[in-house]
Amino acid sequence: MSEQHILIIEDEAAIREMLLMPLNKAGFIVEQAANVREAQTLIFNRLPKLILLDWMLPGTSGLEFAYQLKKDTQTKEVPIIMLTAKGEEGDKIRGLEVGADDYVTKPFSPRELIARIKAVLRRTTKQTLTEHITVQELSLDPKEYRVLVQNKEVIMGPTEFRLLHFFMQHPERVYTRNQVLDQVWGNNVYIEERTVDVHIRRLRKALSPYGYDYLVQTVRGVGYRFSVRE
Repeated sequence: MSEQHILIIEDEAAIREMLLMPLNKAGFIVEQAANVREAQTLIFNRLPKLILLDWMLPGTSGLEFAYQLKKDTQTKEVPIIMLTAKGEEGDKIRGLEVGADDYVTKPFSPRELIARIKAVLRRTTKQTLTEHITVQELSLDPKEYRVLVQNKEVIMGPTEFRLLHFFMQHPERVYTRNQVLDQVWGNNVYIEERTVDVHIRRLRKALSPYGYDYLVQTVRGVGYRFSVRE
């Protein structure tokens, strides 16, 4: 694989060192930071392709830093995998809601982590898609990777873009969470069904200021559909 730059933000030197060799062997260029301040300097000098972010950091927490990164126009599209000892479902949802793309609970194997990194990079890398789709005044342009309403750009993350693109290609059809995972994330990805709910909420939030959040509908007891019928 071609080399890609990964930033590890982890205060435990032993964990950073444990990950360095297998990540390098997998073809990644790795930089390390022990806290948010160090990470900010490294990100300013070189924007990473992906960030491995520990939840429990000295000073600013990883959760807070993830939120900051997703609010910044320069870093909002950089995928984040949270590394944490917190394994409760509520903690996982909190991590996903602030913008993390995946969540790995310690202890984990480097092999599992590399598989997750590759999966996240596959689904967040901008791909050359084909058709320009318009529903009412909502327009999705795959070539420019933009969503527009009346020529105003709708800001959303890469996963929400892929989710919207999938739904707009298949209007009025109901999909279960598992089907959405298979179609948008891929069927070899270690992602929980609840992750779909988090990204659906993000997508609706992005569309809400333009009055189009109603297009992404919940079908109680089944899943989701994209429909112009309110």
